[in-house]
Amino acid sequence: MAEAVRLLDSDDPAIRPIGGGTALLLMMKAGFFRPRRLVSLRRIEQGYRSISAGGDGSLRIGAMATLADIEGSPDVARHAPVIVRALRTLSNPRTRNVATIGGHLAHADPHLDLPPLLAALGAQLTIVGPQGERSVPVATLIRGYLDTDLRRGEIIAEVTVPGEPGRRAVYWKYTARSADDWPALGVAAALSDASLRIVIGAATDKPTRLAAAEAALGGSRDEAGFRRAAEAAAAEATLVSDQHGSAAYKKELLRVGVRRALAQAAAS
Repeated sequence: MAEAVRLLDSDDPAIRPIGGGTALLLMMKAGFFRPRRLVSLRRIEQGYRSISAGGDGSLRIGAMATLADIEGSPDVARHAPVIVRALRTLSNPRTRNVATIGGHLAHADPHLDLPPLLAALGAQLTIVGPQGERSVPVATLIRGYLDTDLRRGEIIAEVTVPGEPGRRAVYWKYTARSADDWPALGVAAALSDASLRIVIGAATDKPTRLAAAEAALGGSRDEAGFRRAAEAAAAEATLVSDQHGSAAYKKELLRVGVRRALAQAAAS
């Protein structure tokens, strides 16, 4: 890891790290990005590929763990089964066998499934760079379309998902075509006795937490409360049109998605 950081610590923006390469190689083939040098992360310490659980139910996921590794992890299935369920319709098995969680988050495409879900779960990132380590919430990593808080020479090293007693979480997404297509809207809802987080993706340029919807739900866990939260979400969120649907269409999806996600989380 230290050697990779040194190789990336350059003023040249055409030097980039590569993990699984599933997104970067497509961008290169399309001519969208032409790197001068790629720094492979495949032979860094094995600890950055491992997945483990703490005694408090927290999860530590090395950034080089593939999405298939996470999908098949007994620790993830035990402590955060919502992640496993979300991964089953994230792209296809060929991609999940190669794509890494660190690269998935660093890519910062707004249609990705895991950033809003991990943000709703309160996940934190450990980032390693020339100035040492720092911790960044997943909720603040992505600043916009393909834009992150990562600084020159920095690499995502691991993801930590905190344990939370009584947490019930759901990720609901709607795709206009096949189940593993890019979503038109993704809604992540995490409920517990101590907290409530509703985060959306795909219909916005970055994962967006819906504070007004959370306030509208408050402590209620009934259909009337879910509908209030859904209406507040539709009024609060600024959505974008793209090939998956217009902003007006996605607003109607948002009403449905927030209500369903909250109802499923409360019932789980």
